[in-house]
Amino acid sequence: MARSITILDTTLRDGAQMERISFSVKDKLRIARKLDSLGVHYIEGGWPGSNPKDAAFFTEARNLDLKHARLAAFGCTRRAGTEASKDRSIVALLEADTSTVVIVGKSSDVHVRYVLGTTMEENLSMIEDSIAWLKAAGKEVIFDAEHFFDGYRSDATYAMATVRTAWEAGADCIVLCDTNGGALPWEVSRATERVRDEFPQLSLGIHAHDDSGVAVANTLVAVEAGASHIQGTINGYGERCGNANLCAVIPTLQIKMGLDVIPPERISSLTEVSRYVSEVANLKPYPHWPYVGRSAFAHKAGLHVNAISKMVKSYEHVDPDLVGNQRRVLVSELAGAGNIQYKIEELPLKMELSTAQARDLVLHIKEMESKGFQFEGAEGSLELLLCRSQPGYLAPFEVLDFIVLVEKRKGGEILAEATVKARVDGVIMHTAAEGNGPVNALDKAMRKALLQFYPRLADVQLTDFKVRILDEQAATEAQTRVLIDASDGENSWSTVGCSANIIEASFQALIDSLEFPLMRYRLHEESALSQQVCAQTEACR
Repeated sequence: MARSITILDTTLRDGAQMERISFSVKDKLRIARKLDSLGVHYIEGGWPGSNPKDAAFFTEARNLDLKHARLAAFGCTRRAGTEASKDRSIVALLEADTSTVVIVGKSSDVHVRYVLGTTMEENLSMIEDSIAWLKAAGKEVIFDAEHFFDGYRSDATYAMATVRTAWEAGADCIVLCDTNGGALPWEVSRATERVRDEFPQLSLGIHAHDDSGVAVANTLVAVEAGASHIQGTINGYGERCGNANLCAVIPTLQIKMGLDVIPPERISSLTEVSRYVSEVANLKPYPHWPYVGRSAFAHKAGLHVNAISKMVKSYEHVDPDLVGNQRRVLVSELAGAGNIQYKIEELPLKMELSTAQARDLVLHIKEMESKGFQFEGAEGSLELLLCRSQPGYLAPFEVLDFIVLVEKRKGGEILAEATVKARVDGVIMHTAAEGNGPVNALDKAMRKALLQFYPRLADVQLTDFKVRILDEQAATEAQTRVLIDASDGENSWSTVGCSANIIEASFQALIDSLEFPLMRYRLHEESALSQQVCAQTEACR
């Protein structure tokens, strides 16, 4: 049997200490359910003795009905000179009413002297009394040896004494913490091996922070050295530089190291969980996260795409399906003909290109990107470019000309008005509209021309608008790139425009954002009609 690893997710406690994160009680309950569905073993819900929100969470969490995970409450050892039974932080752990508690105590002589301001002997008594009292109350106790690796570097004998004290007091698991994130992998490995050798029966854990950029590496070497309990957060959220990212730790342990971590059928939900937690945290997912990032399996260089079309393992360390992610091929100035061919197969386009045609398209794309267009972030415009290259492509509309006026008179508001002349289904439409700005006015004028022909466009809304100056030295004369994100409520797409004139760049992206869904709707209708004809033909047979 594979060696088993237990996971304690501390997104709701340590992860919530990240700058710009502020979970509500409902947020924490939602995330707890998602973590339970992932299959982690413990969910550290917060510190009930520290704030009303965490206390309220543990009250509400009694109704969670978790299927896999145990909920854990976090607290610290008793204060110096007090009794565990009378320490408010310790009592709050019991009031949280969880079967498991996590209690943190100092393992660094420096912190004992200068932070706690007490004696080395009293700190050991604080650890012993707190754990023993909680065990007597029937709790499973996980002891976090805070600043263990710093303490081991400063005074290894004392750091080991804190571990021994916690073990003899009855701790069910002792976690070595790289609280400052300053330890390096070889230091973590040596210290963990020593603890493992001196306490062979101990359930040993690791809690790593990423201040040196090696939290995941430190977690993995600790497992190699004997740790079987892992603490970390989804997406590596946490104070300062964050914690060990469980979205990298879990698949590495399970897929590459062959360890039993979470239920095998649940690892494919890892990308979904990552993005869900990002959404609840109101943070944009980082595209370059290992395993779960949108760019984790994105291929841009023509040489690489040519290789993966023959053997996907040539430039992928694991199958993206294993973690619920997907392979993406980007088209840019670095692309080759293979990128174009791969992209056509990936998209719902019925196109056949010869190698020569694909090369011509690549040259055209490279020329456009040299002028400032960028298609890897605007796949809606890329798909339209591919369709427009086909002899039989019929655009749903054609813009003949447009005028934009922006006016401010003394004492009045700024007014923006756009006039558009477009050919739609052979009819010349001449429309005008006012807007909050020139882009809004153009959008309204275009919709006046198009909606009577394409009523489904009423569902299409602009969701984001980004402007980038490509040559800062040119100041206001610079080439400008505009990216527009749009959605019809079911699907989303991005389009691009580029020009020295910001209005023209915006209108280019806006036109693509309206033409793209119409092209997709037509493809869908043609596909449905084709299937219907095939079904009728089969029935006649």
